Formats: sequence, C-alpha cells, structure tokens
Amino acid sequence: MNVGEVGGTLSSYFGVRNPKELVGELDKQNYLADDGMGTALFLALALERPLLLEGDAGVGKTEVAKALSSWLEVPLIRLQCYEGIDVSQAVYEWDYARQLLHIRTTEVLGNKGTNSNVDGVEDELFSERFLVRRPLLKALDASNYSERNGEVFPPVLLIDEIDRADDEFEAYLLEILSENAVTIPELGTVSSLRAPITVITSNRTRDVHDALKRRCLYHWVEHPSFDREISIINRRAPEVALRLVAQVAMITQEVRRLGVYKPPGIAEAIDWARSLSILQSDEIDAEMFAKTLGVLVKYKEDEERVRELDLTKLVRSALESLK
Repeated sequence: MNVGEVGGTLSSYFGVRNPKELVGELDKQNYLADDGMGTALFLALALERPLLLEGDAGVGKTEVAKALSSWLEVPLIRLQCYEGIDVSQAVYEWDYARQLLHIRTTEVLGNKGTNSNVDGVEDELFSERFLVRRPLLKALDASNYSERNGEVFPPVLLIDEIDRADDEFEAYLLEILSENAVTIPELGTVSSLRAPITVITSNRTRDVHDALKRRCLYHWVEHPSFDREISIINRRAPEVALRLVAQVAMITQEVRRLGVYKPPGIAEAIDWARSLSILQSDEIDAEMFAKTLGVLVKYKEDEERVRELDLTKLVRSALESLK
C-alpha cells in the first residue's frame, strides 16, 4: 500500500511561512508555545522529520501533538509506551479468535458439501481482514491520510514516553522513522510516501539512543517562564481570579527552585489554581499552602522537603515579588 504523490512541505501547504506564524496558529488551539518550540515544530513540518521532545513530566510535551492535530484537522494517533511493549501492541497482530472461527466455519461448510474454497483457507487466514492494526501501522494506513487540493496530509503520530520502552522496541522504530514502512512477513511491506507528523516525547528516565536521535529533530522543553505560566493557567482555568493565578505561578516557580525530586509541571499549577478557587481562597497563605500541597507536589520526599521550610516565609517572599 502506498499513499499518493506528494508535493511541497506541510508547513507551506498549511499557510505558515515562519515559526512566528506557527506559534500564532497553535495559540488558536490554546497551546502557548515559546519561540524555541515554535521553531522546532516549524522545521519538523518543513523537513518532514520526527520531533523528539525531552523535558520534565508535566511541561506540555504531549499537548504539542494534540494542538498540531487540532490545527491541521488530521487524526491524532497515540502510542503510549511502557516497559515490555512489543510489536503486537505497537504495530500489528493477527485476530486469532476470528481466524479460528473462520477455520471452523469453513470445516462445517465443507462437511455439508457447501461450495467453499477450503484450499484457500490458509491464505485467507493471513489476509488484511484478520489484521489488527495498532498505532504505528495505523499511522501509515491510507484511511488516516486526507487529500486537499491535490496534496496528501498525514495524521499526527504521538509516540509518548519512549524512555519507558525497552531498547529493543526503540530499535524497531528505526525502520518506521527511516523508511515510513512496516514489514509484515505474511503480507509484505506497508508504506506511505508522506511520513506521519511524528512527535516523540521522553521524560528522560533513561537516555534515548543516538540512532533514534539522528532520525529526529530535537528540542528540550523547559518549564514556562513566570509570565508564560500565568498566561497558560489563565487560558486553561479562566474561572480563577488573575491575582490568584499570579500567586500560584510565583509559588510554583519557587518550589521548582528548591530542587525537589519531581518539579511541579504546568498541569499541577493549573490543578492547584482550580483547587484554590474551589476552596474560595482569594489569597494563598501558609495554612492554605500546607493544606493543598498534595496538589502541587506528588512525592512524599518532595512534600517533606517543602514542609521542612518556613512556609510563611516562603509564601511571603513569593508574594512580595509580585508587588
């Protein structure tokens, strides 16, 4: 299977001429990208190369793929990696239950003298009707590609948390990323002429191999700056008063600077802002901070580290910085 002919780059056909325009389009999808992210995404589209995003958990790596899918109006195909993932979960497998049912049905029809092609049963068992497509194969399937004005536009493929997968699985990805193809021994090679828009994320619990990195563009996703964090929280939690949003952003930034094991991400900051609003807190004080600390930090050691500090002093220092 081959997807049809292709022409220019995806970035040009979707009407963005530079990273700034791309940042503007993502903004319309409620994703506030900085200049570095905008440039990395623009080049990934222009060069049609996978983009490897590394960074702490909760900095918005996964949301990038969702925003791209929404903006481009193409399917989002997500592969969530985990320890032990293999080809049958990621690429394809055969529907053994249906194959067995097909064999038994053919045997029954044959015993009744019904005109059934018994000799062709073995070939039928490994035909596409019994093939179960998993995310990586779906990303190459023509049904997930769309055609507009004579151009073919691929889906967004999100390979999430690749660092959780085994080295062997990571090596298997090389054929797909290099050739836009998957080899199925019983059927042959499934390929597409236009590569999926591939976003690979890693929380860097282990190093990704150089062979995979060479096939990707790379961007390290930092925690947002103070001003951008305010903008993101305000966008995602508009019901929270702006004064409280600013306090949440400032204290969250202070907690990150403490060197905790798992620095709170933007997702935790948004949840904390919403939690404080639900509790009808107009201003964060040491008591409210202590009560809701579990929304912001998610490890016992981190919670203990924060509680060992003078919370009144930490909160006062953070709020004074807003004046």
